[in-house]
Amino acid sequence: MSHSHNHHSHGKHSHHHGHNANRKALFISFGLIFAFMVIEFIGGMMTNSLALLSDAGHMLSDAAALGLSLAALAFGGKEANTSKTYGYKRFEILAAFINGITLLAISIYIFWEAYHRFFSPPEVASAGMLGIAVVGLAVNIAAAWILMKGDMSGNLNLRSAFLHVLGDLLGSVGAIIAGLLMMIFNWNIADPIASIIAALLVLVSGFRVTKESVHILMEGKPEHIDTDTLKKGILSIPSVKDIHDLHIWSITSDFPSLSCHVVVSEDGDRDRILQQVSEYLRKEFRLEHVTVQIEGEGHSHYHPCN
Repeated sequence: MSHSHNHHSHGKHSHHHGHNANRKALFISFGLIFAFMVIEFIGGMMTNSLALLSDAGHMLSDAAALGLSLAALAFGGKEANTSKTYGYKRFEILAAFINGITLLAISIYIFWEAYHRFFSPPEVASAGMLGIAVVGLAVNIAAAWILMKGDMSGNLNLRSAFLHVLGDLLGSVGAIIAGLLMMIFNWNIADPIASIIAALLVLVSGFRVTKESVHILMEGKPEHIDTDTLKKGILSIPSVKDIHDLHIWSITSDFPSLSCHVVVSEDGDRDRILQQVSEYLRKEFRLEHVTVQIEGEGHSHYHPCN
């Protein structure tokens, strides 16, 4: 069995500097979001505003996303051992799954509460609600600005966290509009309407996170890889006759892996073919961690494709 594991080389200093910058941006943003989430939750309870409570739920999704990104940076760097041969990279996915389920539960609760408030809109302290929502908007803008200072182009976790914060801006805007409508026109029904909008954002985020985490936990194929195209590319390499026992999965969101058996003609240069297969997978599909077993046509497990 031949194992091919390729890595690009990076400047150690620049990589370390970028890692620290990303961690600092995430840590400060997490502190801002988490602190205001607590304030917004308390404010929602005191003002009786479901819109604020639902926006706090969305900010919880932001805080969870930022926390996951921090955890991925911290745990992902831990070395593998004999007990955990891939290290702790899957921690991010397990946490994401729990986060997704929690968000779904929060959104269902908000929908249920909003349903009852449509029939009997409660009195809401609109002035207090509006003030808290404005501060929330400012906090989200500050968090987004801080995250933009990091390396979003090269870090999937940072970019994902940034998108979460941008989504929460909509929730804050919705709460502000609801507060203005209640103050000016005394439309208390604006509160459950704004809460439903925020709940929809939470629901979409929760569903996407849960779906993606379950797909990875079930060893699903990464979306950017087309299996048929990959197989055709390998079969086009000279002396390659067949490919079988092909498995493509992800250890975590940015760690795709592959293993397969490649059948070659008896006169084929196995080392050269292994190098060509590995290079093809790296260039075309960004597969760095691949395990390829080269077999001859007379191998007992070889069954030609029909």
